Amino acid sequence: MIKNAERKAEVKEKNMDMETAKTEKEALTEGALCLEGGSLRGLFTCGVLDVLMENNLYFSYVNGVSAGAMCGMSYLSRQIGRTKRVNIDFLHDRRYISVKNLFRNRQIFNFDFLFGRLSNEYLPFDWKKFFDSPQKFEVVATRCTTGQAEYFDKDTCSSFVAALSASASIPVLSRMVTIDGKKYLDGGISVPVAYRRAMDLGYRKMVVVLTREKGFVKQQEKQWFMKGYERYFKPLPEFLSMLKDRPERYNRMTAEMEELENKGEIMIIRPEKPVEVKRIEQDPKKLEELYEEGRAVMEKSLPKLKEYLGIQ
Repeated sequence: MIKNAERKAEVKEKNMDMETAKTEKEALTEGALCLEGGSLRGLFTCGVLDVLMENNLYFSYVNGVSAGAMCGMSYLSRQIGRTKRVNIDFLHDRRYISVKNLFRNRQIFNFDFLFGRLSNEYLPFDWKKFFDSPQKFEVVATRCTTGQAEYFDKDTCSSFVAALSASASIPVLSRMVTIDGKKYLDGGISVPVAYRRAMDLGYRKMVVVLTREKGFVKQQEKQWFMKGYERYFKPLPEFLSMLKDRPERYNRMTAEMEELENKGEIMIIRPEKPVEVKRIEQDPKKLEELYEEGRAVMEKSLPKLKEYLGIQ
């Protein structure tokens, strides 16, 4: 009798979960949300996504590059404010970000800590909600041997945590991440913003969240920095080539996105003033201000967004 009762309870819970998933899927906004990276400049994206969640706006497809992928996690798990707290509350926690991590674990951002104690004890991440989400979610990482972008789906990837780590692993400042026997690094090396991926999948409504202001032009790295890349990635010529061409590719893609925006084919959400936050910013006040700017820009853009998406 006890077993039968337990079985009935399990069936009831499963049915309730299925009904909830069905309801959530029906409530999704048909369209794509593409999130740029930028390390701690992702605080702007955090603000944008928190406002979307507060207004119950969830896109059926989401992709993220580097910090954009990290921000997208809390969007799928419906945890408003969590990513902001991770990056501000733990900004000076050496277990999360420190040069010591770089020498000890070959990763300036300690993903083992981020996806371990931080996500399980200090600021629990709702993995069940994340993986049960009916939203399609992909992250981008760059294959080290080819220099090309590869996409990892949360529902099919053999190790999605590894894919997230790979997407956000900064060259030289992070070790390569292995997924299914292949090595990967920062997705932004090959694809700064994966808007074309959304187009290839057939989405006709696309919202892109950038972490740089309009008119920003990416400059080539200083010569001494490039020489360091040449020595470090000499065994990986295809990856090195992508690193060298990154500024030109980024500027070309932003120009194309602006052209698509002018045609009304995509909508871009971005900072309204020059972003002074560094990739590994150590001033929590600057991060808080960037987060608030993301909120303000999104709140102001809500009417235009709803009109673009055809939402009443």
